[in-house]
Amino acid sequence: MKRIVNLSLCVLSAALLMTACGKQESKTAESAEPKVYLVGAEATFAPFEYQNEQKEIVGFDVDVMNAIADKGGFKIKFVNTPFEGIFNFLAQGDRDLLASAITITDERKQTVDFSEPYFEAAQLIVVPKDSKVAKFADLKNMKVGVQSATTGDEIVQKELGKSNPNIKRLESATLVMKELEGGGVEAVVSDNGVIKNYIKNNPSEGFRFISDPAFPKEYYGIAVKKGNADLLAKVNKGLAAIKADGTYDKIYAKYFADTSK
Repeated sequence: MKRIVNLSLCVLSAALLMTACGKQESKTAESAEPKVYLVGAEATFAPFEYQNEQKEIVGFDVDVMNAIADKGGFKIKFVNTPFEGIFNFLAQGDRDLLASAITITDERKQTVDFSEPYFEAAQLIVVPKDSKVAKFADLKNMKVGVQSATTGDEIVQKELGKSNPNIKRLESATLVMKELEGGGVEAVVSDNGVIKNYIKNNPSEGFRFISDPAFPKEYYGIAVKKGNADLLAKVNKGLAAIKADGTYDKIYAKYFADTSK
């Protein structure tokens, strides 16, 4: 009887061991699945990020980020994210990366880490063709539209005053331009790539843009959570690779070949 009991215990032990090994192998297989990093982008900022007819997020930043991920050896998924509050999504861990035409500033560097720059930008003024505006200072007593929480918003605040009621803030560049179309504002200040893309695709609206030396050069960067050195290194590795092998230039030409910086 004792031998039978011992034999049963051996069989049971072996079964438990096999089960444990099976679970361990399952866990190992699961851990082998590559992490997919979530990329926050506000998809109303054409040509950098916008939704196509299939509601897919596409654009310059999307192509650049996909190429970076390919060269950097990691996987990504874009998630439409409102720009106002986009940094909170990153801080809370709801996004791993932000690639949304984000200007690198000293203030933003206090809360996020940026990749090396991947795009040079500047602000432009948009007005109706018959407007007498010739420079930024001419906007002093005018109603000006900006996208909330952008560098355009910050620059206009400095010129017109932070609490000036003539500054009309909206949550997307698309809404800001619609406001200009409807006469709700007399001018708009926004990023050059977006403005040139809009005027090119909406010639019947009769708008023109103005550059002003008062607007400093800006550089876009990809943001990661403060201290995430590993992910930042992967991004910078991929960015350097696509700049070196000509991939970046091809993407740039696709979106900006017929416009100047």
